[in-house]
Formats: sequence, structure tokens, C-alpha cells
Amino acid sequence: MEIRALIVGVTGIAGRGASQALLDVGATVYGLSRHGEGVVDGARHIRADVLDANSLERALSGLEPTHVFLTTWIRRATEQENIETNAGIVRRTLEVASRENSVQHVALVTGLKHYLGPFESYARTGTLPLTPVREEQPRLPTPNFYYAQEDELFAAAERYRFTWSVHRPHTIIGKAIGNAMNMGTTLAAYASICKETGRPFKFPGSAAQWNGLTDMTDARVLGKHLVWASTEDRAKNDAYNIVNGDVFRWSWMWPRIADWFGVRWTGFETEPAPLEAQMQDCRPIWKAMAAKYGLVEAELDRVASPWHTDLDLGRPLEVVTDMALSRKRGFLEYQSTEESFRDLFSRLREDRVIP
Repeated sequence: MEIRALIVGVTGIAGRGASQALLDVGATVYGLSRHGEGVVDGARHIRADVLDANSLERALSGLEPTHVFLTTWIRRATEQENIETNAGIVRRTLEVASRENSVQHVALVTGLKHYLGPFESYARTGTLPLTPVREEQPRLPTPNFYYAQEDELFAAAERYRFTWSVHRPHTIIGKAIGNAMNMGTTLAAYASICKETGRPFKFPGSAAQWNGLTDMTDARVLGKHLVWASTEDRAKNDAYNIVNGDVFRWSWMWPRIADWFGVRWTGFETEPAPLEAQMQDCRPIWKAMAAKYGLVEAELDRVASPWHTDLDLGRPLEVVTDMALSRKRGFLEYQSTEESFRDLFSRLREDRVIP
């Protein structure tokens, strides 16, 4: 099968994972974003603004993609604004991409907020799901931009006659600078600051997260999952959870991350110690570190997203993800999450993102 892939959000964690996986199977990859910094080698960058239909029309004219991968979103102040903006991205992109009747399959990347709720009511008591979360669980009775994105996808699939898949990763581990939700790089920056300043590498989250089971998603595994669902007939027209396949406790993982960086650590004590507060004075520290060590990014906000790490590590329940549906249909990839972190940290150091 010849694949002409259009990846929307090509410079993000999910977009980079999708790019490499598609290139590995011989696809022609076109990556759409406002800026070309961070595009995987081999992907062809297309500059466009997903909020502007005219910009999309100019960028996609004559492209004739066979597969579209929607891996981007934009955060707004309220969930209603999130819905309007992000559902609009899906609707607008698929209207333009489908005009030449070339699209065969569209894959949408969302996440576990499908089960845990949107930012405004994320993982709050009274709406907590049964875990492990399963695809068959019903939507929560609250507005959620993931649901609005799915509805736009379903409507476009019926209108334009393409197949579809929805992919729900847990927290994604991968390299992407300037990404809004990036725990791996956030922890790398935080640990590097702790080493530079002599501060303890202090777990920021809840007792439930420190002691409970959890799992995560390597961007490389997500990329392979996207290719699988887009090319395997029995996988099409369904939604799937996607995680690495192992489970761990942060009480086990946290010391291993600390050991990699050579810093002393502390675990959960009596209450959470959010990273946003721990890192509020760190912008000038990071800028000085960037000058001292020749780092490629001197703005800490481009490297770390402590608000998102706090959201995940502050949850009042353990969160694990059921992968039975993908396994039954033939997706058997596995990845050690500890190795995912180590691979990411090594890559960040090699690329001079961290010292």
C-alpha cells in the first residue's frame, strides 16, 4: 500500500513518533505545523495555521493525502473554548484534506482525559472511573473537547467515506521542544536544576500516585500503533487505548530517575509538593545553565511544562490502562517504561537540551 501521510502537529511528541513510524514503513510523510523546528529528518514540512482555513487550503492544495494523522491541540482558558477551538481544527482540516477524495483513513490522537475528565474537572472525586480504563466505558456526563473532536471525526468519516481510528495514550514519553504536555522532558529539566543547585529531587504528586500502579506511552510505540490501525483492516473504525505494556509505581521509578541524573531524592511525605511551586524561581537558573553548558534552549517554559506533570502526578487514584482490544486484534508491541525514560534522557543530553 502506498501511503501519502499528512501529520497535523508534526513537531509535537505524538507527531514526531508518527513521523518516524511512517517513514520506517516507507511512507511519504508531509508534516504540517506553523514552524518547522523539530521536524523528523525525512518528513517534508508544510507551513500552515490550523486555525485559518485559507492557510490550510493553500498548504494542502494538490497534496492528495491517503492518510491523515491528527496529533495536535491548542489549550484555551475554558473547556468550552477548548471544544470550539479543537473541534474546529478537526473539522477544518478534514474539510480541506478531503476535497480531492484521496483520503482513505484518518487517525485521531486524544488521551486518558477521555476517561478522567477535562482540565476543569480532571480526576475529581465523584467522577473517578473504574480502572484499568477500557475503551467500552461510556463518556463522562461533562463537556470534553476530546468528545467534540471524535464527533467531528465521525461526521467527516460518514461524509467523505474514509475509515478512522482514535488513539488514547497515557502520558507520552518522547522528545519535543515547546510541547504543552511533556512529563519526560519536564522531569529531565527539573532533575538537572536539582543537580545544579543541590536541591533534592522531590516527588511532586499525591500519595495515590506514589504508591499506586500506573503506566505510560512511549511516542515510538504510539507511532507504531497509528500505523497499525491505519493499515490493518480489523483495526479500523474503532477507538483504542495505547500504552507501553508494563506497569510500575512511582515509588519504584522515582529513585531510578534520580540515579540516572545523580541527584538525591525524596518521595511523598505528607502532602503533594507541586512542581509549579518548586520551579517558580527556576527560569533565571535555567537561563544561566543554558549559557554555562551551551544548551540549545534557554527558555525553561519551552522545555518544561510543570502544570501538566502536576496534573498527572497529583491524581487521587492509581491509573492503569487496559490494552486487551489492541492485543486481541494483533498489536503486540511492548516497551519498558524505565528504558523509555533512559532513552529520552540520553537523547536530550546528546542534543544539548539538558546538560
